[in-house]
Amino acid sequence: MIHRLLLRIALGVSLMVLGGCAGTQPTRFYVLTSLSRSDAKRAVAVGQGVAIGIRPVALPRYLDRPQIVTRASRNQLDIADFDQWAEPLKDSIANVIAENLSILIPTDSIAVFPWNRSTPVLYQLAVEVTRFEGNAGGDSLLIARWSVIGEKGRKVVVSRKSSFREPVGAEDYKAVVSAMNKTLDDLSREIAKAIKGLPM
Repeated sequence: MIHRLLLRIALGVSLMVLGGCAGTQPTRFYVLTSLSRSDAKRAVAVGQGVAIGIRPVALPRYLDRPQIVTRASRNQLDIADFDQWAEPLKDSIANVIAENLSILIPTDSIAVFPWNRSTPVLYQLAVEVTRFEGNAGGDSLLIARWSVIGEKGRKVVVSRKSSFREPVGAEDYKAVVSAMNKTLDDLSREIAKAIKGLPM
């Protein structure tokens, strides 16, 4: 009698668990991507052996999370439960900028922190992102302060604040991420232009 009762309870719990799993929405994962190699055709090489080091990207705490953050209004943020970054956002930004610079400048050596001490880093790039979010059906906005540091990290040679906006278009996270990616491409182009104007 007790055995049958325990069996019924176990069966009921199992059905509840299975029912809950069946109704759970699957999580979608997104990545930022670099420019296509076709952009390299318009780039002019800065010389052999020139190395650029990308320092760790600084993000506001509200963006430093797996979930994609969108802005509902000036003072309200939406945090997606089922739409997330496939890797830490600050790592993704650093890696995409590094790859974009290798295409846009180009140079034969772009290093992301921590780089090898033997790498002859001529300039270091520091990026602090203050806004990087989209609005489904609205715009994506990227605001960043960035600096290029020379003399082995001792002297700032370029320091700017950049702002880029891109229409999102569709009201889904795929469109939001695509628009965010385009603003990051624009930032990479501005940084590349500044680096190419420096003495090599």
